Amino acid sequence: MSSIWSPESKYGIWLEIETLACEAMAELGEIPKEAAQTIRERGNFDVDRIDEIEREVKHDIIAFTTNVAEYVGEDARFIHKGLTSSDVLDTCLAVQLARASDILIKDMEELLASIKTRAEEHKYTITIGRSHGIHAEPTTFGVKLAGYYAEFERNLTRLKTAREEIATCAISGAVGTYANIDPRIEAYVAKNLGLEPEPVSTQVIPRDRHAAFFATLGVIASSIERLATEVRHLQRTEVLEAEEFFSAGQKGSSAMPHKRNPVLTENLTGLARLVRSSVVPAMENVALWHERDISHSSVERGIGPDATIHLDFALARLKGVVDGLVIYPENMTANMNKLGGLHNSQRVLLALVEAGSSREDAYRLVQRNAMVTWKEGTPFRDLLLGDSDIANYLAPEKIEDLFDLGYHTKRVDEIFDRVFKPA
Repeated sequence: MSSIWSPESKYGIWLEIETLACEAMAELGEIPKEAAQTIRERGNFDVDRIDEIEREVKHDIIAFTTNVAEYVGEDARFIHKGLTSSDVLDTCLAVQLARASDILIKDMEELLASIKTRAEEHKYTITIGRSHGIHAEPTTFGVKLAGYYAEFERNLTRLKTAREEIATCAISGAVGTYANIDPRIEAYVAKNLGLEPEPVSTQVIPRDRHAAFFATLGVIASSIERLATEVRHLQRTEVLEAEEFFSAGQKGSSAMPHKRNPVLTENLTGLARLVRSSVVPAMENVALWHERDISHSSVERGIGPDATIHLDFALARLKGVVDGLVIYPENMTANMNKLGGLHNSQRVLLALVEAGSSREDAYRLVQRNAMVTWKEGTPFRDLLLGDSDIANYLAPEKIEDLFDLGYHTKRVDEIFDRVFKPA
């Protein structure tokens, strides 16, 4: 990913854009074919020399074309004919973002495969679901992971759409009117670079495309943080239902030798913040003055490499976390049972309603017993069995049936079929 943003890569793309434009001009009879061939064969650049020239001329494209001319010779006069700087810069950025997208798409496909593997492994591993951080009702760890799989699958679709939208080419000249360059040249360059011509470039490619792209990266980063935060919570000492793999010889703290900290997922939380930090500047880049200004340039020189490199790293790191995640089913069971069976409260409520109680009375009866369990630890089932008001509606054997865990997992197969549907 880093190499995409290197000066060598950038100037290589610039040279290819200029060369393709010359080849198209030659085909249209605008410049000699021999000149285009010479540019193709002799075109080259030197990064240090470009930097040297730019220190004098204070213009990156002029420094570049001046250096290329030193390699090409007389035929270099045809380079950049009818083009403006943004034709090269914006088209190059499109190529870079498209290439970066291809890496990110591969990252996400690999992450999805890892999540699916672990989800299937723990399809029926029962754990307590939490809302507001408080015990709610049982689910399975596999269902938890299936939810993340579905989310990242949506993100993959978003990223592919963003890649398609960002992969546009502008070779339209000053203010985008094609006054000095034939639109067929743009079409030729676009085709050879795997891009689509921008319908109306106004000299620059409209930045709503870039805003959508970086917004997509921000959404993906937020999904990474959501999964990372789940792991961090599950690794807390008081919970310890799952934890990051801790390798032999690894140290968790410089002061406390017993520590096993969730450093990878904490790192992912920070990386997500960095990726999202590119979103607002990208949005603010949309409103350029008239046909163009250059206020977006400094922003994109920073957020382009930073957001894609950070996200590439984060996706790879998250895959490693998922692959190595240590799961403790016995702790999941122990934690679920800490509240004495209160996770069945809704089922008791519904059973009372079905037996003829009003919902308000049923809620009052269930909560009355649940709060005793909450405060004193008396098993919820025992309290229900000893409650004469509840006995008016539910027989003891019915109450016993209401504590069957299988009730909470009976739809797991259906959920998995929805998420991991055949391709």
